Amino acid sequence: MALRPLLRAVITGPPGSGKGTISARIIKHFGVKHVSSGDLLRENMQKKTEVGTLAKSYIDQGQLIPDDIMTQLVLNEIKGLDRYNWLLDGFPRTVAQAEALDKECHIDTVIDLDVPFETIKCRLTARWIHPASGRVYNLEFSPPKVQGIDDITGEPLVQRDDDKPETVSKRLQAYDAQTKPVLEYYRKKGLLKSFSGTETNKIWPHIYAFLQTKLPDISQKDAASPR
Repeated sequence: MALRPLLRAVITGPPGSGKGTISARIIKHFGVKHVSSGDLLRENMQKKTEVGTLAKSYIDQGQLIPDDIMTQLVLNEIKGLDRYNWLLDGFPRTVAQAEALDKECHIDTVIDLDVPFETIKCRLTARWIHPASGRVYNLEFSPPKVQGIDDITGEPLVQRDDDKPETVSKRLQAYDAQTKPVLEYYRKKGLLKSFSGTETNKIWPHIYAFLQTKLPDISQKDAASPR
């Protein structure tokens, strides 16, 4: 039996498109290593690594982290994963990053979550959190038992600045300007696979079916359908 080639995948989508949920399901079902550029950044800044300290200096000045720093951060991580299937999340965000990634490895597929901006605005502005625990509530899908109060501690919930309507609009505009060229770059290479919809649970079965053509489901070998 021939060995399947290792999967090198990227997941992309606007903030609030369900990338976290979809990524968690891909990890559960297909056992891929998940490489999140945001997590890597936080980890390196916390550990005060050379690249982390450099990145923090840009963030502290309110500047975007240059492409070469983000690229170095991610490439360092994936060099140690050469024997694993992996999924890149939050990278590449620019064409320069995509080109740098191409020089190091061959990307097989780019999963694009194509969720309408109006849906995302409703979703994000309905999100409230309990700061101490990180518990997230959504006024539409999973509201707290008492409005504005955490179910477990009874403490007040807050809305992150990132989730306020005016900030959400700006974040979506920035994503659109920065990432559209990246989607176009992968579309031209024939690697872009877009999944459109307004509900994560309806998009997921299509992504699951697509990935099953590339990897076996390791979560429940006898399961008939994705959970």
